[in-house]
Amino acid sequence: MSRVELKNHQQEIFNFRLRLVISIAFVLLLLAILLARFVYLQTMRHDYYQTLAEKNRISVVPITPNRGLILDRNGVVLAHNFSGYTLEITPSKVANLQATINELATLVNIAPRDRKRFKKLMAESHDFETLLIRSRLSDEEVARFAAQQYRFPGVEIKARLFREYPYADKTAHLLGYIGRINQADVDRLEENDKTSNYRGTDYIGKTGLEQFYEDELHGTTGIEQVEVDSAGRAVRILSRSAPVSGNTLVLSIDAKLQEIAEQAFGDYRGALVAIDPANGEVLAFVSRPGYDPSLFIDGIDEESWKELNDSPDHPLNNRALRGQYPAGSTIKPFMALAGLFYNARSPELSISDPGFYTLPGNRHRYRDWKKEGHGTVNLFRSIVVSCDTYYYGLAVELGIDNIFNYLSNFGFGKKTGIDLHGEVSGLLPSQEWKQKRYKQKWYTGDTVSVGIGQGYSLVTPLQLAHATATLANGGIGHTPHLVREVRKSGSSKSSLQENKPGLDVKIAPEHLDLVKRAMVAVTQPGGTAVQAAAGALYAIAGKTGTAQVIGMKQGEKYDASKISERYHDHAWFMAFAPAEQPRIAVVVLAENGGHGGSTAAPIARKVMDYYLLGKMPGEAAIARETGAASGVANVEEEHD
Repeated sequence: MSRVELKNHQQEIFNFRLRLVISIAFVLLLLAILLARFVYLQTMRHDYYQTLAEKNRISVVPITPNRGLILDRNGVVLAHNFSGYTLEITPSKVANLQATINELATLVNIAPRDRKRFKKLMAESHDFETLLIRSRLSDEEVARFAAQQYRFPGVEIKARLFREYPYADKTAHLLGYIGRINQADVDRLEENDKTSNYRGTDYIGKTGLEQFYEDELHGTTGIEQVEVDSAGRAVRILSRSAPVSGNTLVLSIDAKLQEIAEQAFGDYRGALVAIDPANGEVLAFVSRPGYDPSLFIDGIDEESWKELNDSPDHPLNNRALRGQYPAGSTIKPFMALAGLFYNARSPELSISDPGFYTLPGNRHRYRDWKKEGHGTVNLFRSIVVSCDTYYYGLAVELGIDNIFNYLSNFGFGKKTGIDLHGEVSGLLPSQEWKQKRYKQKWYTGDTVSVGIGQGYSLVTPLQLAHATATLANGGIGHTPHLVREVRKSGSSKSSLQENKPGLDVKIAPEHLDLVKRAMVAVTQPGGTAVQAAAGALYAIAGKTGTAQVIGMKQGEKYDASKISERYHDHAWFMAFAPAEQPRIAVVVLAENGGHGGSTAAPIARKVMDYYLLGKMPGEAAIARETGAASGVANVEEEHD
């Protein structure tokens, strides 16, 4: 018998309707969510997504400003920019980098030096950065590559501004150079909140004035808003904020004077600093030998770096700013003023010089440069003939504390504050310094050597030039500075650099007059630098100096012919002229030059002749020969 199942139609209808309501409710909920999201995006987040859309449509391109010019005091260009083409590679877009470079070499000349520099840049940069493989392409090379560019994805030609230094090595230590921005530079820019102003910029000042005045020279980066299509191609320029070029630096340096000073050194290594005593303006700033700053702009290659770094002449060393040497006898005018100040000496007091000095109760002899001595010597004559014995005794009578206190007034043992980074302070020793440095007490024998600018004491050529200018200016020393004026870009406005009095040494007028007259006599018959003033049309106040490089044993005589040239004495000459109203103070150091009177003084004379008279070195030489023919006699050269 079959079984009949009865269906509950009412229940089925109910279940169907329930499922339908739930489905409709679910659909309505989804629609509500979509509508709410739509409203949210269109109202609450409208500005945000509009900005994103604009960013996709608009590309912001930084416009690098032109770097400011550097001129000498007469408007001669010392650093400027020129436009040129570069060949650059983005490593992240190149499948086989080495093969690509080899292929490129068939179109443009890529030297081994270029490859080495590129490899160095790769190590210092990110893969996504564009790196230079060749700079300063010729028009022919540009055309050859342009015709084949489709073969080289990730390689492009760019037009860039290059920095050029017309005087090359003659101003390298003065101007410094620019170089590619590295991570240390980026960190420094971030720390000073300057990153945004360097967008699109590849270079920054690394040394010299290029570094010290980076903020003035760099300028302000501009911005260009460009509309792009979906492929990233530029469609049109929407807006443009023009960059502001860097300011122009006008230096106190005289380019011709700088060139004459460089040439005057000949083959000698050394430094020269010339300062206007009245205001601290640096007229010439020389460090020999120099180097070509353009080598560093795009990253120096390994071979050139090794040649510069391993050279026994140390061309990268800024001798004027960082070279530290014994002052030798150039310290004696300042020691004489200290003796007068502390009443340790009077102008009338004379000593007998037998050719040596001995400390009481000590048999050791501190020898004078003149074996037989100078006989009876007062303060005036001690400067003229550069009597070591006089200053051995004076130093002992003053004591190291008085020497330290007085000479520090002239800036010895301190940085001058010149507008260059990296200056060193030299060394003016004291009891406290020796105890701290060597854990030893100060001995009287140490003081003896300090009296003639030897022993522990060290000066830089810049420091001695600053002291000389201060002496020439009656004890008032202005902080040395290289920049005379900053001319604002795109404006007729300019700002003159302030002449800052940095030193104020109290010198009795009669003491100053005595020392100045003695320094004039140094360049007259009977003095140690008579050749320096032969035929001069103006009075020169000067002082020679000879600084020992190696010490001599007791009783041993210095003989330059028996030792290597690198161990010959250094030659100093400090001077100011005209003596009665000084307009220029000059310090010359000729490394291993021997005697100050015969080596360093002629260099200074050429500089003074040109600056004061407009005479070129050849004309000055004729004047000297005329003076020599008139019967001017020289004394034995000084050797301290």
